[in-house]
Amino acid sequence: MDETRPLLRILLFGVQHVLVMVATPISAIFLMSATLGLDPGLTVDLLSAAFVLSGVGSLIQSLGPWKFGPRLPFMMLPGGAPLILFLAIAEQHGLRTAGGAVILTAAFCFVVLPVFSRLLRFFPALVIGTMIVIVGVNLVKVGAVLVTGPPGSPGFADPGNLGLGMATIGFTVAFYLLFTGVLRQLAVMLGLLAGTALAAVTGAIDPGRLADGQLVNLPQLMPFGTPEFNLVAALPLMLYSLASMAEATGQTVINAEAVGKKIDKRTDVPKTVRGDALTSLMGGFVGLPLMVTSGENIGIVRVTGVRSRFVTAVAGIVLVVIGLLAPVTRAISVIPSAVVGGTAMVVFAVITVLGIQMLGRSDLDRHTSTFIVAVALALGLLPILVPGVYGGFPPNVRILLESGVAVGACVAAVLNVLFHHVRPGIAARLTSTRTGSDR
Repeated sequence: MDETRPLLRILLFGVQHVLVMVATPISAIFLMSATLGLDPGLTVDLLSAAFVLSGVGSLIQSLGPWKFGPRLPFMMLPGGAPLILFLAIAEQHGLRTAGGAVILTAAFCFVVLPVFSRLLRFFPALVIGTMIVIVGVNLVKVGAVLVTGPPGSPGFADPGNLGLGMATIGFTVAFYLLFTGVLRQLAVMLGLLAGTALAAVTGAIDPGRLADGQLVNLPQLMPFGTPEFNLVAALPLMLYSLASMAEATGQTVINAEAVGKKIDKRTDVPKTVRGDALTSLMGGFVGLPLMVTSGENIGIVRVTGVRSRFVTAVAGIVLVVIGLLAPVTRAISVIPSAVVGGTAMVVFAVITVLGIQMLGRSDLDRHTSTFIVAVALALGLLPILVPGVYGGFPPNVRILLESGVAVGACVAAVLNVLFHHVRPGIAARLTSTRTGSDR
């Protein structure tokens, strides 16, 4: 994990990490732009900021300066549930309040972290493994939607897009099967590049998006104006941040296992959370939603076997360069979503497998453990498998319930406490009372 390699090899591995996660910041900013009606200039500024902050966050998590970052091969990005919450706050209270909510939530994470670190004993492998499985399934769905498009949208499940996605997966499998050594470790990136080449041959790439423009993009400070701080508006995002801390716990544990590093959850997990909070705090001042560690890049570590944290540090530098150089950003943005989705599905599925492996070490022979996992998976997967199931609930409640990761983590943690901490304690007291009365 702490080994360095020849610069060219580290750069290639770092670029592979970038190519796997690059669709997320692009899609997140485009979704923000479309939902909130942002002008093209502001969209470009936010896209630049997303790449730069993703790179800075990756450097923090990988290099671990002072008490920030666990020194593990982590990447960071915007998107997911925090983006949905950001958009909901922006639509209800305005963009300035949404930006203020991100800053307040980042500060909130620093405040509650000392308490949260004391609660980590309530997040054993049983809880974390369940959460990782839900994260993996949700991410596979995200990758699949990149291939098919949203259900009900024009061109949903277009055969051409499906063909590109499946071909990308096929290329990745072929490279992994036929190659050895470094080339095998680069199979994911080679599969993505092969899929992109196929898209170019079939005319699925729009060359007009490569048109000349400005050379350098610099993130704009407070692009929406001076942030407004409203605790009530920020409350849903603050509540979600607790689930995000639990997710960071699982990702830190699973990442450490992937690279063979022994960690102390009481000290290393808070470093990950501090890195998330610091990056989010900076991101809030340049108009971004909460920044989170990237689960798919943990899958890349597991698939390739490349454990060095300096690979993701170099990837962070590449992301900063991409964010500052407009032509590079435009070139990456032309990769068809179906190609990115095909790559993402493979990598995301690895996350699910890692969660299953962790559950396999969680004493599932105990009926209570099996029951806890079953209930948590049922409730956590419900909003993922049946979108809109909570459509009749108030908006703020609905946003929290529709986060399958948050629901699954909370249910698993609560049931674990009830079955493995509260219930044995009560049984012990009753036994002690009966024994005393018998005497």
